[in-house]
Amino acid sequence: MSFISVLQYSPVFFASFCALIGLVAGSFLNVVIYRLPRMLEREWRQQCAELQAELSSGTNGIAPAHEPHEALAAEPAFNLITPSSTCPHCGHRITALENIPLISYIALRGRCSQCRTAISMRYPVVEGLTAALSGLVAWHFGYGVIAFAALALVWAMVALAFIDLDTQLLPNDITIPLLWGGLLINLSGGFADIHSAVIGAVVGYLALWSVYWGYKLLTGREGMGYGDFKLLAAIGAWLGWQMLPLVILSSSLVGSMAGLGLMLAAKHGRHVPIPFGPYLVCGGIVALFWGNEINRAYLGSF
Repeated sequence: MSFISVLQYSPVFFASFCALIGLVAGSFLNVVIYRLPRMLEREWRQQCAELQAELSSGTNGIAPAHEPHEALAAEPAFNLITPSSTCPHCGHRITALENIPLISYIALRGRCSQCRTAISMRYPVVEGLTAALSGLVAWHFGYGVIAFAALALVWAMVALAFIDLDTQLLPNDITIPLLWGGLLINLSGGFADIHSAVIGAVVGYLALWSVYWGYKLLTGREGMGYGDFKLLAAIGAWLGWQMLPLVILSSSLVGSMAGLGLMLAAKHGRHVPIPFGPYLVCGGIVALFWGNEINRAYLGSF
């Protein structure tokens, strides 16, 4: 029996295999979570410097050689591949043996091998969470295109949730491809028919857009960012408009309880912003796995 056949006919093996792949994916997601916001910041600084150079050079648009955008361009490359991962405290270059998901963290007892500074628990949490969700995807959907598409969706949402927690940003570099990916996978009836997917994308965006402007008109403050609109639109594009009420309700309930808990613990004031993206992600994951059952149970109660 071939390896592919084993994956097809053994749900336990397929789930275990995907969990293992999820560990590796989680390790890469840690890189994305840390580096992508910093890559965007560098890009924004570059754009600001170029604009400043153009303005300072007059109308001809030719900037002097000493303008700041050239200095920024001379900075070392920084992307998802370069430079190699290092300890942020002592600069020690992380070796391959020190970068094995979960195992290296346990073997190093959560500390840098050189300076013994504690390593953030964020790294094993992301790896373990991604592995668990990947195994659940494989078990729930079984071997097939839908399972592999769901893996991509879950990995993207994990990255978005932790980036939002860190920076209160939901980068277009992830949300926009995620939205188009949802529409493409549903062209052939993936998680929903294409009509439901298109309506889901439109309604998902407009639902939070309306809340944003309503709150701003009433209070004069922004209640959420545009990234939240795009994330809910992407979830609608993947799962269809029928799942949006569940996603919005569950994310709002979890967000309200979390916000109240933080306020009671005196860690946040009433006006301290709390990222909503992680709660949308939680709602999206609930809808992905159990949305149909929850909707049927709810409708059946009437």
